[in-house]
Amino acid sequence: MRDLSAIVKAYDIRGVVGEQLDADVVRDFGAAFARLVGGPAVVIGHDMRDSSPGLAAAFAEGVTRQGIDVVSIGLASTDMLYFASGKLDLPGAMFTASHNPAQYNGIKLCRAGAAPIGQNTGLAQIREDVEKNTPDAEGVNPGTLEERNLLADYAAYLHELVDLKDNRPLKIVVDAGNGMGGYTVPKVFEGLPFEIVPMYFELDGSFPNHEANPLDPKNIVDLQAKVKEVGADAGVAFDGDADRCFVVDERGEPVSPSAITALVAVRELQKDPGGTIIHNLITSHAVPEIVAEHGGKPVRTRVGHSFIKEEMAKTGAIFGGEHSAHYYFRDFWRADTGMLAALHVLAALGEQDGPLSALTHDYERYAASGEINSTVSDQAGRLNAIKDEFGGREGVTLDELDGLTVGLPDGSWFNLRASNTEPLLRLNVEAATPEAVAALRDEVLAIVRA
Repeated sequence: MRDLSAIVKAYDIRGVVGEQLDADVVRDFGAAFARLVGGPAVVIGHDMRDSSPGLAAAFAEGVTRQGIDVVSIGLASTDMLYFASGKLDLPGAMFTASHNPAQYNGIKLCRAGAAPIGQNTGLAQIREDVEKNTPDAEGVNPGTLEERNLLADYAAYLHELVDLKDNRPLKIVVDAGNGMGGYTVPKVFEGLPFEIVPMYFELDGSFPNHEANPLDPKNIVDLQAKVKEVGADAGVAFDGDADRCFVVDERGEPVSPSAITALVAVRELQKDPGGTIIHNLITSHAVPEIVAEHGGKPVRTRVGHSFIKEEMAKTGAIFGGEHSAHYYFRDFWRADTGMLAALHVLAALGEQDGPLSALTHDYERYAASGEINSTVSDQAGRLNAIKDEFGGREGVTLDELDGLTVGLPDGSWFNLRASNTEPLLRLNVEAATPEAVAALRDEVLAIVRA
């Protein structure tokens, strides 16, 4: 029996092409997915990696062999695939490895209406089906393959959700990182009052300029420099599959995803007063404070899109944001879309006369460390050592919703979480000042890395 534990992750399938992921296993994943979700059809999209069209075709073959039709939308960002799944009310499969290096590829799966599929909602069942080599049913008439281009429909739908036509003109630098933003941005920004300065729009899955992971500060250096060079009003960077967006202001300074979450939440609350806003436990404490100040109901969740989407469905939340720059919208089938978040930020900027740094200043209340990884062999032991060290201190709170969150009497806090896939502990610290962040960070790391 096959062992697919190395490539079936918590939320998706991902591995090295040719070694872990090839046409044969992908074809079987397609068949297993079709058996899980049933008919009448499945929608499939893929990114710009060299291996993506062939793997998407193999998956489609697995689906059609089960008697289920395929709608292929070809090149797409991940949120464009979610749009297709929502608009067509069909289960979907997106071929991408997001920001991973060129040798990787993967599959993100969803049910009709862009509902997520993770380990507990079908992915484990798909893995078991493929590992057992479940045979195709006999005597089934194969499904058909239809090709459709939904890029214009996707752009038009985003324009319905955010009106920018009457905004003041803006000069925007966009770094697509040779990823799918280079395909979607020209159509989505077409006709809007933007002068676009494009960077790395050429679709190239070898990522010749930098990794398509703007969460790593070294990958937005070019964007920061270009914004200052051309005197732009803002800069926007997308990751490889363009489902996440990162923003820098007119000075080239990064705007934290927590500040973006708060800004977009305020805009959504203007449309839907009293609405629920989801934020994961690593976003800044400024987010729930600002949501409450604007009449909204903040709800805190674990990290990860399946938890966010589950809580959104349960609470009827209008919006959700994560520290990793995933932004989720009720009006976008509760799916994450970096493009829609970017349009909200640019709309907010264009509706007033001040610079982006002034607009976002009120949303950046605290200093933060960003995510710091430590390689440790005994994750549980190190977490217990932190609990022992801080747990007995007066006024300290401990919370184990996701990893260990420690709150200190002065309002500072940190979260320490184990990686699902690697021998890492991930640390995030927030405090009133950069100096306080540095001191708390160093104290925690001394224990973690002892």
